[in-house]
Amino acid sequence: MAEPTQPGTAAGHARPAAPCPICGRPAEAKHRPFCSVRCADADLGRWLTGQYRVPGPPVDPEDEGGRLDPEEGMG
Repeated sequence: MAEPTQPGTAAGHARPAAPCPICGRPAEAKHRPFCSVRCADADLGRWLTGQYRVPGPPVDPEDEGGRLDPEEGMG
C-alpha cells in the first residue's frame, strides 16, 4: 500500500505525510497535523491542563509591571 502524501504537493514531488504528534500515525488533511479528532482533542487537553508550557522567566504574581492600566490609556 502506498504511503499517504501531503496535499498540495506536485506530482512526482510528493512527500510522505508527517506523523501525528500524539500517536505517530499518518496525519489526515482534515485534522492536520493530527490523524483524528481524538488526537486533536488530546493535544488541546494537554495545553489546557498545563502539560505544555512555553518557556520563559518565572512570573511574580505580586509584580504588576507590564500590565496596562485601563485608566492611563496607551499613550
